[in-house]
Amino acid sequence: MTVPLRIAMIGAGHVGATAAYALMLRGLFSEIVLIDANAALADAEAADLTDADALARGARIWAGDYADAARAQVAVITAGAATHGSQTRLSVTAASAAIVGDCVEALMAAGFNGVVVVAANPVDLMSLLALRKSGLPPARVIGTGTLLDSMRLRQVLSAHLGVAAGSIDGFVLGEHGDSEAAAFSTARVGGVALDGLTEGATLDLPALAATVRTGAYRVVTGKGYTSFGIATAIVRIVEAVIRDEHAVLPVSTLLTGQYGIEGLYLSLPCVIGAGGVERVLEPALNAAELTALTASAQVLREGAAGL
Repeated sequence: MTVPLRIAMIGAGHVGATAAYALMLRGLFSEIVLIDANAALADAEAADLTDADALARGARIWAGDYADAARAQVAVITAGAATHGSQTRLSVTAASAAIVGDCVEALMAAGFNGVVVVAANPVDLMSLLALRKSGLPPARVIGTGTLLDSMRLRQVLSAHLGVAAGSIDGFVLGEHGDSEAAAFSTARVGGVALDGLTEGATLDLPALAATVRTGAYRVVTGKGYTSFGIATAIVRIVEAVIRDEHAVLPVSTLLTGQYGIEGLYLSLPCVIGAGGVERVLEPALNAAELTALTASAQVLREGAAGL
């Protein structure tokens, strides 16, 4: 008997509901269960999604509990404290930790043994917390990390280079936050570095990096929250896991000595497959990028000390 593919979305707010909708359209799972402390919200979102599913791929979508999550292959944690306006992600660490910690404990008590994807902010610290609370192997606790930032980087470069964003290979590394490091030296278009594409013009890399770094603040200031971008990042990670793609994505994972950094969650390009993070890559960085990555790690180290 074939076991249905099930995903548990823990948190049915803007991000969780949007990610569930995107997953439904993608047709990756036959079962999607929404779990939220606000049971009425989860039930309403599940009903709304079920209406939409009549013209989609025919998934079963319902509001459930952690017992339902126990049989899921993937659990996505979006529940956490929200930021407002110019409030930094790190500023909500304590509030998010209380929520994420409770969610992970309940998930594991129910018997979950799959892959956990953490999207709650500050995502690097919440992923480290989820690892500690779950007891799962580090490979199976993945933070969405700088995948969204890297998507923004490709969009910004696309606008300046006149090349489709999907044809640009480039990463943002480190914290998903104000200390992130844009690794412009590793960016390639058809194997060509950035300085080979500008026809003598010079890109203002610090300005481009700032545009990427402040992207979330612009969205939150305008609409009060982010949803579509992070939901798409969640779906891409989940897709790589469930399809065992061995795709290379910049996600937050536990470092074990890469660039001399150990015991922290932060983003580097990772090979993602059925077992979660299968390999962590170390791209060649220039001196300034390496310094920025080390500084980003220090910010997270100080944050982790408060967990």
